[in-house]
Formats: sequence, structure tokens, C-alpha cells
Amino acid sequence: MRIKDLCRIAYEDSKRNGWHDGPPRNEPEMITLMHSELSEALEELRKPNDDGSLRESEKIPGFTGLEEEIADVFIRLGDYCGMKNLRIEDAISAKLAKNRERGYKHGGKKF
Repeated sequence: MRIKDLCRIAYEDSKRNGWHDGPPRNEPEMITLMHSELSEALEELRKPNDDGSLRESEKIPGFTGLEEEIADVFIRLGDYCGMKNLRIEDAISAKLAKNRERGYKHGGKKF
């Protein structure tokens, strides 16, 4: 699936499910929800099974909870990018090209 297709589908699904009814969505809240999905992914890493393996998702059988939460990150990002009609696929390609030009660890950054 192309990124622009993911954005279109996520936005259309969100709209159909009523998340875009009424006044415009609160954008800071939408970004906070993206962040919360990353926090939920972190929790999946922090709470593995007793043998150290990742827990299975309770909502999408055959996948781990980590996979589910990362999918939720992409879906929330897609909804937002679709709502804003952002050219995110092109922006990602441009940023990847720029990053290929940068030096090792972008010139000595620690993180």
C-alpha cells in the first residue's frame, strides 16, 4: 500500500465513523493521540510474556500487541495527513533523500 493510499483510507474510515462530524478536529489533540499510540507501543515492550516474547494482540489475532500499536500510529498519522491533505508521501521521499546526504550520525549527534 502506498502512503498516500493509507492516508486517504484512514481519513475516509475516520470520517465514516463520525470522527470528523461537527466542528473541525482539534489538531493538538490529534497529535497527542498519535503520541499516546507510541506510548502504548512502549508499554508492549515493557510488559512481555514470561518467556520474554511479545504479547499477542487482543484485537487482531496473529499479530503482536506491538504490531497493533505501531499500526495504530500509522492510522492516526494517516487520518491527520488525509484531513490536512498533506503531501506526506512526497515529503518522506524528500526527507529520506536529504538524510542520505548527511554524514555519519548527522555530524556527531548522540541521539
